[in-house]
Amino acid sequence: MTDHPDRAQRELIDLSKSDSLRKDMETVSSNSHNPFVRNGIVDADAYVEFVTEYNEFINHRRKPFVAMADRTMKL
Repeated sequence: MTDHPDRAQRELIDLSKSDSLRKDMETVSSNSHNPFVRNGIVDADAYVEFVTEYNEFINHRRKPFVAMADRTMKL
């Protein structure tokens, strides 16, 4: 037997009002850590190293480099 969608939604709304849940989420958030930020600056080398090693781990083949050439190079 599955819960009725309205019941699940009401339960989530009730949980969102919980002080203990809010305190728990603040604790989790304050202890979070981004491994690619060092001394407040994004370390691109650490990210590239991670992605390279991860691709090797999942046995992902490198794609050949293809230069991008467009009339308007906008990001």
